[in-house]
Amino acid sequence: MLNISNNSIDHKIEKTEFNSFSLLKYHKPSRLFKRSILITIILGAIILFIPWTQNIRSKGYVTALKPEQRPQSINSLIDGRIEKWFVNEGNYVNKGDTILFISEIKDTYFDPQLLERQGSQINSKAQSLTAYKSKVRALDNQITALTKTKRLKIKQAKNYIAQAKLRIKSDSIDYQAAITNENIASKQLGRAEELFNKGLKSLTDLELKKLKLQETSAKLMSAENKLLETKNKLINAQVELYSIQNQYDDKIAKANSEKQSSLSMKFDSEAAIAKMQNQYTNYSVRQGMYYITASQNGYITQAVKFGLGETVKAGEELITIMPSKYDLAVAMYIEPMNIPLIQKGQEIRFMFDGWPTIVFSGWPNLSYGTFGGKVVAIDNFISPNGKYRILVSPDKEDKEWPSGLRLGSGANGLALLKDVPIWYELWRRLNGFPPDYYKSNHEKNETKTKK
Repeated sequence: MLNISNNSIDHKIEKTEFNSFSLLKYHKPSRLFKRSILITIILGAIILFIPWTQNIRSKGYVTALKPEQRPQSINSLIDGRIEKWFVNEGNYVNKGDTILFISEIKDTYFDPQLLERQGSQINSKAQSLTAYKSKVRALDNQITALTKTKRLKIKQAKNYIAQAKLRIKSDSIDYQAAITNENIASKQLGRAEELFNKGLKSLTDLELKKLKLQETSAKLMSAENKLLETKNKLINAQVELYSIQNQYDDKIAKANSEKQSSLSMKFDSEAAIAKMQNQYTNYSVRQGMYYITASQNGYITQAVKFGLGETVKAGEELITIMPSKYDLAVAMYIEPMNIPLIQKGQEIRFMFDGWPTIVFSGWPNLSYGTFGGKVVAIDNFISPNGKYRILVSPDKEDKEWPSGLRLGSGANGLALLKDVPIWYELWRRLNGFPPDYYKSNHEKNETKTKK
């Protein structure tokens, strides 16, 4: 009873007749109950000192370890129109097998004889190049011939000049001899006139002396004219030498100019041929791109473009292929606060979707249905979801991962850290502290070696 009224009924009821009253009011705790409480307290105290493995939990998905083993898209390298499919989704294809055929949609490549016409243009341009090469060789020969002729002509002109100089020297001697003879004849005439006046010489002798003086004067004039003519020939020979040099220099310069023009046309032809050959190769390669082939062995998973007659752009995704051989891995995303605790080679336990699991996060050895892995890669840059991605491969020393795993399956990961008492783990979580930083034995040994 609650005893909230002044009117008591205790004296009206015999409480000993009711078991409920005797249990509530007259019950005394038994010795077994006291021992149970004591044992519970002792066990709780002991449990607080049991080792607990700190861990970081994160969700991820199954993927392939190597980039080339992951699902890949097959793209069209050129613009085209889908004409025929050779495979269906789910088919297995080998590397190089034809998947679909596309046709051309650009008018530049419509000509069915495009390669033949391009080859004809290359041959024509090659013949033009050969002609320019022949012209260059001919001009080289012409320049060589003009150079040789120039040297010979110059040598000939120099010989004329040397001959003229020798003639001038010879005519100068003759001229000096004529002057001497005239002086002698003049003196003889003077003596003859003096002797004639004295009556010692006859008139005939005097006239002979006068005649001889006139002859010597005529020879002097002739020698002087000859000397002047020879000097004039020397001047003409020198002028001829300069004329030959200018003439042949002009011819050689003109030939060189034609040669440079031919070389320029030759280089233009070579450039044009290289460009046309490049176009020919591009056309040839482009024709091989009409058939889209498998890049590796695998399974066709999904067609993005599938309608016949549907146009596709260069680089547009057409179909997805899943490689037949791949090494499994798990991609996990870790909070930035916990990323310093993750390192390569660190152990990870996984629970895969579809496989029954019993997990004790603090006692991984007691868990059932978990699979081991080791960290093989850690991204250095944060992902768009604000976390860091790590890649985990199977642990070869642990049991094998399920053979039925498929890429894209979900996985819950436990990154195992340091072993601490349970009381410490409770205290850490109540205070919101991060897990303790853990160093593997390998890192510790490296640190000791460096020291």
